[in-house]
Amino acid sequence: MCGIVGYVGGQQGLNIAVEALRRMEYRGYDSSGVAVVDGAGSINIVKRAGKLANLEDKIAEVGAESLAGSTAIGHTRWATHGRPTDQNAHPHLSFDGKAAIVHNGIIENFAPLREQLIKDGVELKSETDSEVAAHLLAQAYNEGETAGDFRASALKVLGGLEGAFTLLFTHADHPGTVIAARRSTPLIVGIGEGEMFLGSDVAAFIEHTKQAVELGQDSVVIITADDFEILNFDGTPGEGKEFTIDWDLAAAEKGGYDSFMMKEIHEQPDAVRDTLVGHFIDGRIVLDEANISEAELKAVNKVFVVACGSAYHSGLLAKYAIEHWVRIPVEIEVASEFRYRDPVLDANTLVVAVSQSGETADTLEAVRHAKTQGAKVLAVCNTNGSQIPRESDAVLYTHAGPEIGVASTKAFLAQVAANYIVGLALAQAKGTKYPDEIREIWTALEEIPAKIAEVLSCEEQVTEIARTLGAIKTMLFLGRGVGFPVALEGALKLKELAYIHAEGFAAGELKHGPIALIEDDLPVVVVVPSPRGVKVLHSKIVSNIQEIRARGAKTIVIAEEGDDAVEPFANWLIRIPKSSTIMQPLLATVPLQYLSAEIARQCGNDDIDKPRNLAKSVTVE
Repeated sequence: MCGIVGYVGGQQGLNIAVEALRRMEYRGYDSSGVAVVDGAGSINIVKRAGKLANLEDKIAEVGAESLAGSTAIGHTRWATHGRPTDQNAHPHLSFDGKAAIVHNGIIENFAPLREQLIKDGVELKSETDSEVAAHLLAQAYNEGETAGDFRASALKVLGGLEGAFTLLFTHADHPGTVIAARRSTPLIVGIGEGEMFLGSDVAAFIEHTKQAVELGQDSVVIITADDFEILNFDGTPGEGKEFTIDWDLAAAEKGGYDSFMMKEIHEQPDAVRDTLVGHFIDGRIVLDEANISEAELKAVNKVFVVACGSAYHSGLLAKYAIEHWVRIPVEIEVASEFRYRDPVLDANTLVVAVSQSGETADTLEAVRHAKTQGAKVLAVCNTNGSQIPRESDAVLYTHAGPEIGVASTKAFLAQVAANYIVGLALAQAKGTKYPDEIREIWTALEEIPAKIAEVLSCEEQVTEIARTLGAIKTMLFLGRGVGFPVALEGALKLKELAYIHAEGFAAGELKHGPIALIEDDLPVVVVVPSPRGVKVLHSKIVSNIQEIRARGAKTIVIAEEGDDAVEPFANWLIRIPKSSTIMQPLLATVPLQYLSAEIARQCGNDDIDKPRNLAKSVTVE
């Protein structure tokens, strides 16, 4: 979850590191810090609890000149072991002041390592699991067969660590070198001219280079200003895959919006459009990277979708689409539960793993479990070079660009679109849809970006609704059919951003308990299905609206243009363009994003990009 950066080159390392941390802060903002190797045998560290602004204030206080040097590492933290304090902030310095490290992940065997260090007389200054790595590096460098050898010392330390981690090592005796390692958590190398970069994702160095290298599992990389070398943990030569980043610096900046989240909401037409591009060629659905044959897709008789958070809600929508188009059963699994409940998988099972970052720890472990059971795995991911696509049989990338706001918006809609592409690929392989039917569905998908752009115009109306509601304490969301996952996503957004209780329900469950929550002035959002779909479904949700209005609730109704039946029962009515039933969630979700953001502000949370206690990428279980 934490964001880590590294730099070796000809520029001032401090400036490069702080700038990179600013772009990585969405990965964690409990504390931050930088370490600069000054070239004169010293490492200078400054770190502070809280957001990056606190670190910048401290740097101004001590003076940037005291942090001169062209080799630097930095860290922005999402706390796991130890509270968010100055002491627990990274980087951590070794007992001899010569080695510094930053760390993302969890060192699972830190307790016995810590105990041994204490027996050796080392004084540990933090509550973290990370600090042990700095002291172990100093011990290996100072004594024994690896003494004086930075590379050998780092490899020795790595060989004794258990868990999922990315580590960056620096040493005062080697000012032009950073050694880094990754195991199940992200790390990307940026290749510059006379300078090299490391980052948890490419946003860290996008201003300086678009040339990057993805690293395999259990990889070590040694960077200098002019070169890099990839090793395996045992010291043998390793491999990486070079790629070109397909977005620019502007995509990682706010572009005039007051938050990244609002910018990313407005980027959703492009995110969906770009996700669709290149997947319908000569009348056929195609995936990005596929090691699954058409025959193997045809043999699929069951699908599992594994995901977490908003990605899980996109999976629920995949279930509706795939079962409707392909007529095979689809199970949706919370990734953290998947491997622990011993699901029934075989060679004819397709597991669709959905993850924005491609590094979500629970989803990655679900992928690995599925592979051991002989199932085929298809990854839906937004991040090129990440671990989940590398370990999957096929990949479908969501081309949403960088999503900085922690609460997912454009990545979610792109995932929904990508999941529909997966459904169409299965329908094509199994022959459950004729080519002209697939073309018709695809045409409807291609119309969605323009319709999302229309929905974006509701921002002012939704903002006024939120301001009228004021600082509410709870809110309910109801939906039927594909509207149910939309209701769940709306409730999740409100919890993430406004820190208030919110629940999403299938509207048919209202009388089975949730109606007891209805009271005077309780705001209830209702996602209404099209009256042009299953008519009985529409009439039933209109009845649900009447039931909650009769008990004093205030209703915020999302309905398509021309649906007049809901007007008498809506305190506020938000219109969305007409679309097919399956496509409606791509439109109905957008007003709920606006609503959650503005209610959050009414509740006192102005920094909607960085909800408390959350991080963008959850790389620990």
